Amino acid sequence: MVVHIDVPVAMWDFDHCDPRRCSGKRLARLGLMKELKIGQRFRGIVVSPKGTQLISPSDHDLVAENGLAVVECSWARLDEVPFGKLASPHERILPYLVAANPINYGKPWRLNCVEAIAASFYLTGFRSYADHMLSKFGWGPSFWIINQAYIEQYCTCRSALEVQTMQEKIIQELEVSYKESRQTMQSEYGADLLFSNPNH
Repeated sequence: MVVHIDVPVAMWDFDHCDPRRCSGKRLARLGLMKELKIGQRFRGIVVSPKGTQLISPSDHDLVAENGLAVVECSWARLDEVPFGKLASPHERILPYLVAANPINYGKPWRLNCVEAIAASFYLTGFRSYADHMLSKFGWGPSFWIINQAYIEQYCTCRSALEVQTMQEKIIQELEVSYKESRQTMQSEYGADLLFSNPNH
């Protein structure tokens, strides 16, 4: 099925990443993303590490009318980004999701450019757009596989506040599951761990 993305998709790129591995640059080369200049205003949703409001299904109309943009930068170099010059009235952050990209695989919140755009499309009701973006990367479909349960729960929410509540519930459940697995391991292997390693 041919998918045409009928909303603006853009990024501010700070050249922190290897151009050969940068997902944003690949999307730009494919004509799926426009590069913005510092100081250039974007009227749609901007996914930014400095956002304070979670993106939610209630942002659907904003995305439909004015599109999505991301800040393409390294997580390790956020202090170098002039966020004050990236003008948007609609900054958002993403809820708990797990990266599938090769650099940060398995790390929560450490999404790259295409994952952030895809997640935003999923959460605002544009799944075909999200799937299309991810299809341009060999590892792309893994993002949906890893995060499907979380995304589907967030999509039942009606507001940023409800997404926040859902995120807290998800994180709490993960913490409980982790503690239970640790207790199970200790009960199964605890006796063995009481003995010192004779090889040291």
